[in-house]
Amino acid sequence: MKISKQARREAKSLFRVCQTSGLLDENRVRLAVQQVITQKPHGYLAILSQLERLVKLDQDRRTAKVESAAPLTPGVQTGIREALARLYGQGLNLSFGQDASLIGGLRIQIGSDVYDGSVQGRLRSLQDSF
Repeated sequence: MKISKQARREAKSLFRVCQTSGLLDENRVRLAVQQVITQKPHGYLAILSQLERLVKLDQDRRTAKVESAAPLTPGVQTGIREALARLYGQGLNLSFGQDASLIGGLRIQIGSDVYDGSVQGRLRSLQDSF
């Protein structure tokens, strides 16, 4: 579906209204969607579609996946949490997992940002350089 500039602007405006202290407020989003559905302005489906896209992008930016070859101690997890909070701000949802194929080190993915400090990543980059 082609989305008009007006629908994009209105969705962006709604998205900004739904934020509290830089973080998306779920209740505000719900209320905004209900108001749009009730009022049914011109192009309201496009507005809702664009708003959904903006919410998904925000969720991706606020979700971090940390993988390691071995289980991380609670102290290391806390250190990673604090470091990522300094870089990306509060409200980051972290999930810790294990992937034995990493051999050693860490791989952190936050939205489209990937920090690969794993042995597997270094071996891959070495292989690519040949």
